[in-house]
Amino acid sequence: MRQVSYFHAFSIVLKRDLQIAFRHRGDIFNPLMFFVMVVTLFPLGIGPEPNTLTRIAPGIIWVAALLSAMLSLERLFKSDFADGSLEQMMLSPQPLALLALAKVLAHWLVTGLPLILIAPLLAVMLHLDSGAYGALMATLLVGTPTLSLIGAIGVALTVGLPKGGVLLSLLILPLYIPVLIFATGAIDAASMNLNFGGHLAILAAILIGALVVAPVAISASLRVSTN
Repeated sequence: MRQVSYFHAFSIVLKRDLQIAFRHRGDIFNPLMFFVMVVTLFPLGIGPEPNTLTRIAPGIIWVAALLSAMLSLERLFKSDFADGSLEQMMLSPQPLALLALAKVLAHWLVTGLPLILIAPLLAVMLHLDSGAYGALMATLLVGTPTLSLIGAIGVALTVGLPKGGVLLSLLILPLYIPVLIFATGAIDAASMNLNFGGHLAILAAILIGALVVAPVAISASLRVSTN
């Protein structure tokens, strides 16, 4: 019975956040448009030379995805903190870690999933090697949830601060670096027809670790930052 109630609470928070996001469509389109603009500006600034773009395409796409994820992070708990919903979640008999995980999943569905869907089109513009598209999609599918989980910890730590955007960036950017390194390494290996399974396995291990640690860390951070 308790497992059913846990699932019910998780689904309620997930549906609520998705409904709010679809009512405020800027939460969906702003990170997506930022992602497209950042990727588009690189060929304009560097030049349209295909070999150069092919070489730096993995880094461009992943840095743009990372920055887009950060752009939408600050709203993850801020609105709930402002209207008192966060306090109600903390007083709920359901585990706060479970409710926080539902909010992170909603954030990824709204911001991370659209980036994954549009990334192949931008990769064509950057002349990414045709053999690297599978690695690109795989790394984004495994890596972007990790960005949301890690970023949510930083948001939870700064939710009570009136202007915590700069501090948020300083907290989470160093934690994003391993994901960036192994994701771009996997795409580079695939473009050279090398096995990228090792890179992907490390990304998957980071994701599993984040799934285990992040909800508990988010819950503890929210309790500390709101007291």
